[in-house]
Amino acid sequence: MMENSLNPNGHLVGELQEARKCKKLVYAVALTAALAGLLFGLDVGVISGALPFIAQQFKAGTERQELIVSSLLIGAVIGTLLSGILSRTYGRKNTLLVSAVVFAIGSIFSALATSAKMLIYVRLFLGVAVGIASFTAPLYLSEMSPPRVRGSLISMYQLMITIGILSAFLSDTFLSYSENWRIMLGILVVPSSLMFIGITLLPKSPRWLVLAGEKARAREVLNRLRHAEEVEAELDDIERTLETKQGGFELLRSNKYFRKVIFLGIVLQAIQQFTGINVVMYYAPKIFNIAGFTSTSQAMWGTVLVGLINVLSTFIAIALVDRVGRKPILFAGFIVMGLSMGTLGTMFHIGLQDSHTLQYAAIGSLLMFIVGFAMSAGPIIWVICSEIFPLSGRDLGITISTATNWLCNALVGMTFLTMLNAMGPAHTFWIYGGLNVLFMAALLLFVPETKGVSLEKIESNLMSGKRLVRIGR
Repeated sequence: MMENSLNPNGHLVGELQEARKCKKLVYAVALTAALAGLLFGLDVGVISGALPFIAQQFKAGTERQELIVSSLLIGAVIGTLLSGILSRTYGRKNTLLVSAVVFAIGSIFSALATSAKMLIYVRLFLGVAVGIASFTAPLYLSEMSPPRVRGSLISMYQLMITIGILSAFLSDTFLSYSENWRIMLGILVVPSSLMFIGITLLPKSPRWLVLAGEKARAREVLNRLRHAEEVEAELDDIERTLETKQGGFELLRSNKYFRKVIFLGIVLQAIQQFTGINVVMYYAPKIFNIAGFTSTSQAMWGTVLVGLINVLSTFIAIALVDRVGRKPILFAGFIVMGLSMGTLGTMFHIGLQDSHTLQYAAIGSLLMFIVGFAMSAGPIIWVICSEIFPLSGRDLGITISTATNWLCNALVGMTFLTMLNAMGPAHTFWIYGGLNVLFMAALLLFVPETKGVSLEKIESNLMSGKRLVRIGR
């Protein structure tokens, strides 16, 4: 034990050094685990740039292109459904390792695809890895993070998604000159291998260790991540939450409060996807073409700009989520997204072909939408969904809510081009703008503020019968 001594300001040097050490380790753990988000973002971004060349080589029409995009999302649903069992049985860390291996294999075979049909099946397999990672990484981060910085650390997962998207847009743009979509898809084996190496160095979740009956090992992990005086109190809180012997489907069947929070998780993840974000991310080059930027180079560099704005705006959430709170940021984001989509639809309704001013204004509205999403629904929905479920039902709760995210994501991916062709861009974007306005009502009625509240306190409030909107108090 380090001997404490007073510095000139009256602080305990030993305690300060311990605090700094804990803080560094917590952030190192968060950054490494968030690499799962990087892989997700890379694949979301890479298909946007590769799709035109894939469609050209394999002569894929609209429906086949939608299947190429959405097959990964359907695979992600499968991966999410498997994740609850995997993470509860083998632990959060080992489950992340599985996702890295599957991602590496899927990336290699994506690059080797000989037909659109083969690519669809490979992306279905690849989606399993994305689903596992999207379930496990926020769960792991929520269980490793101290309450005071939990929101910002979970938001790092979304930040890594945005960095992955930007990196994919940049690589796609440079590779687009050679039209080599195989390298675009195959290069993802590099970050997946790095993720595997990084995850092997991480500790296991202390909450999972307690679930597995390994309290001594859980204490060892907490001693590395928390101040000394916090460890025993947190262990006691974790053990108290395990006094509820029911778990998983049994808890869902018998406990109405758990069913309510499952409903909340489903609503939140559906909201995130129906903001319209992946309309922009999957089909960014097509949107730029519709707005009048017709050359491949213009469209590709436009998507790079989208990715850059996405990354920078996520820092707003990281900076404010543990200071201002979750709900105020979400409310501001829905306002920005609703206005941006409404404005974008109106400009398409007026007509953009003969006016450079309107074309640039339309792109400006598109970028403002990205700002609104990246500062709010992008990271904050993942934060709240990783916080609200009780420990004994957390795996099932996050399985169901994350599967909802991917189902809705797939629905958006499979219908956008069809909506665009049938209704035109104006009405398509108006619909998404109107949905963002409706989401503000759901935010006010159901969503709790969880800033600075321990996971165990949130669980206690839920199980004591408090209304959903109040379980974070």
